Amino acid sequence: MAKLVYALRMTPALDKPAMRPARPFFSSGPCAKPPGFDVAKLSSALLGRYHRSPAGAARLKEAIALTAELLEIPESHRIAITPASDTGAVEMAMWSMLGARPVQLLSFDVFGATWVADAVKQLKLDAEALEAPPGRLPDLSRVRPDCDLVFPWNGTTSGVRVPDAGFISAGREGMVICDATSAVFAQDLDWSKLDAVTFSWQKALGGEAAHGMIVLGPRAVARLEAYDPPWPLPKIFRLKKGGKVDAALFEGSTINTPSMLCVEDWIACLRWAESMGGLEGLRRRCDASAGMLAEWVEQTGWVDFLAEDPATRSNTSVCLRFADPQVAAGPEAEQRRLAAAMAELLEKEGVAFDVVGHREAPAGLRIWCGPTVDSDDVMALTPWLDWAYGEVTTVPA
Repeated sequence: MAKLVYALRMTPALDKPAMRPARPFFSSGPCAKPPGFDVAKLSSALLGRYHRSPAGAARLKEAIALTAELLEIPESHRIAITPASDTGAVEMAMWSMLGARPVQLLSFDVFGATWVADAVKQLKLDAEALEAPPGRLPDLSRVRPDCDLVFPWNGTTSGVRVPDAGFISAGREGMVICDATSAVFAQDLDWSKLDAVTFSWQKALGGEAAHGMIVLGPRAVARLEAYDPPWPLPKIFRLKKGGKVDAALFEGSTINTPSMLCVEDWIACLRWAESMGGLEGLRRRCDASAGMLAEWVEQTGWVDFLAEDPATRSNTSVCLRFADPQVAAGPEAEQRRLAAAMAELLEKEGVAFDVVGHREAPAGLRIWCGPTVDSDDVMALTPWLDWAYGEVTTVPA
């Protein structure tokens, strides 16, 4: 592989590190399986069985109940399994509940911008986008309590998160829809301020793809039952029947056919999470991994966080940019080639998979530090990042 040569750089390349991550899975989705995962643990999956049979319905209800217990979701809230991952769950909430009043949307990563485009171009709502460039949060003081609000708690592609829900009024008139897919199980969500929350199995705990979840508080249920949107609703977005919320959906009777193998895998993920000390234990794991990266960044001149304010830095989707002035001042396309070359080397060595930043985010690297990643593996990864950077930027002495 040809090196990306930068003028005036004459330091010799580094030796390969001796220590290697035991589990080199740092993808931001699908994420690493829980440590100790073995496909044999899924042998009890109800393969070839009807998901609405008594046995199938019991498995789905168990998946919902375990999720509620682990996330400490209030009993006043309802939980359903949705099609099409987190994206499907967010779209379900937006298409089913928005349009009753003006809406604001926070856009500080690629997915926040996607929800803005859906609100403006598809639903054609009376919408205001509160935007910020990658690495920053919008001005949260502009959030209006009389408007509905749609926002990602954690910017998966920018590594920026809201520090808390203080910007959401407890006496709000509008409803809050929160995309929490890279925050749930890792950050402290304020369920009293969030009316509809969505996430996916493959990002939250390393479950298998294509399934999402939606959590509805009492205000979201009231909106659903009092409001009918003016546009047609596809079947997979329909949360109510006969003018009332479809209670069966929140007892495991899914809209479309789920994979019972994925359901069994999700239950195994939840059981593993319980063994790690529940929600608090999962948060500690994320903080430990993100902390390892933070210590390394502090000591490393060529890299920095994309998130500018430490108080808003994600502890799951950690996004890194090139800080070496000679590289950072170069063309974006060159920085993308640099990141891709590093990722190629790391994958070839078998020490890190899928660490390039999102294709629509600024050039750089993205290291997933979610609950299923071991901090020892993050620590072992950091010298390999230095090695790869040296390999693609160093002119041989």
